[in-house]
Amino acid sequence: MRDGLTDTLYGLGWGAVKRLPEPVAARLGRSIADLAWNRRGKGVQRLESNLARVVPDAGEARLRELSKAGMRSYLRYWMESFRLPAWSKERIRSSFDCKDLHLLEEGLASGRGVVLALPHMANWDLAGAWVTTRLGVPFATVAERLKPETLYDRFVAYREGLGMEVLPHTGGAAFGALARRLRGGGLVCLVADRDLSSSGVRVNFFGEATRMPAGPALLAQQTGALLLPVTLWYDESPNLQGQVHAPIEVPEGGTRAERTAVMTQRLADVFAAGIAEHPEDWHMLQRLWLADLEPRADAPAGQPAEPGAASSPASGEPADRSGTEKP
Repeated sequence: MRDGLTDTLYGLGWGAVKRLPEPVAARLGRSIADLAWNRRGKGVQRLESNLARVVPDAGEARLRELSKAGMRSYLRYWMESFRLPAWSKERIRSSFDCKDLHLLEEGLASGRGVVLALPHMANWDLAGAWVTTRLGVPFATVAERLKPETLYDRFVAYREGLGMEVLPHTGGAAFGALARRLRGGGLVCLVADRDLSSSGVRVNFFGEATRMPAGPALLAQQTGALLLPVTLWYDESPNLQGQVHAPIEVPEGGTRAERTAVMTQRLADVFAAGIAEHPEDWHMLQRLWLADLEPRADAPAGQPAEPGAASSPASGEPADRSGTEKP
């Protein structure tokens, strides 16, 4: 019953919200965001806890201000996503401003393939639709299987309708498919700032330990593809803003595991800098740092639980779908 209700609510979102006038949809998103923020649920409390690491000198009032802005940014994502299938190609082409786009264009022109790695910031679905529409470049990504299955099918159909190739998360099979796309000079996009599985790479992030997916670094090493970090944010304009950052190069020495660790830490550093500049647009309403995870009942004392253990190195999305995390 719960799964059916969830699927129905998402269906109503895509069916009804996209038909609302733009100002009405924007006001509805802000109202829902403010209602959720005022209720002070677990997601909002976790968002503030995460933001306290990002802005360590912020007092309680500043953190509450940031979390309120964060919830509005988060609901803007959902309102845009529900409406995106109804946007014209012209609207999509004019809705994203991207700095240093030449890094992506030159990488694709080289024929070596490109991996774009992003954190959970602003609206990567819109950025992806812009890539397929404005640049005319298809790309592959990975999606975790959601419950109910009908909800997963909705998200796959939604993203495929925007021109994305969505590969199901099926362990190593997804990694192999992504590698083949890259060897053919293609583009792969992965959301890659949260992976609490045993396959994740331990990194220092805002001064504390967490894990991030190994996939972007492994794909770059195995295929010779260019690894480009991207950060996204909203400003006062109606457009999504973005920045393509300098490539994460493969170190010359060391084992594959050592190279992967170095590259993933460099990726984390770029993500941290972008998040610090626009903390309200980082939609992290879940536990991220290892210190926040609950100990497993069967784990040695002090060892945290690691939800999402089904994640593969290729995935930028964790298997854990609890709470309000974006699929």
